[in-house]
Amino acid sequence: MKYSTYLIFGAPGSGKGTQGKILGAIPRFFHCACGDVFRSLDTRTAIGQAFLEYSSKGQLVPDEITVKLWQVRINDAVIAHTFKPDIDCLVLDGIPRNVHQAQLMTELIEVKHVFHLSCPDRASLVSRLKKRALKDNRLDDANEEVIRRRLETYEAESKPVLEFYGNDMCSDVDATQPPVKVTHDILAKILKT
Repeated sequence: MKYSTYLIFGAPGSGKGTQGKILGAIPRFFHCACGDVFRSLDTRTAIGQAFLEYSSKGQLVPDEITVKLWQVRINDAVIAHTFKPDIDCLVLDGIPRNVHQAQLMTELIEVKHVFHLSCPDRASLVSRLKKRALKDNRLDDANEEVIRRRLETYEAESKPVLEFYGNDMCSDVDATQPPVKVTHDILAKILKT
């Protein structure tokens, strides 16, 4: 069974996590953020050890391991009855992060729509990430050089995912609006699908 899925997509600092949490609070939606999956990982498991092997060396975790970690998290949610795939829609942010992950996930998810949180003003994103670093104690977001590298990685590796799903499946949402307006725009589109 493929999971009925909405993707929240955008550059670092565009508000993916905020929108995912809001949608996840609505009945019949289940939010899963890939970053939370990594942060809550049990490193005593075989898949956790595989993740640790790469991340402890500062290397990118291979796509197959990333998707497997995500699958474990979703399966746990199904077993716990927090995600009921027969009646709930999955809301994902942070995965798929590149075209290869999107290809790996085609057997697992049925993407209903992709919401691209668009923020062409990179200075605004840098400012948002710095504020988040202070507010949420996320030191990776405090260094401007690291932020710029993350934005370059997004442009080179992640943004092509939008082309993978195609124009008919994707909608741009202005991420510079207040969060409630962004949510309104997303929900208006969901109600039309």
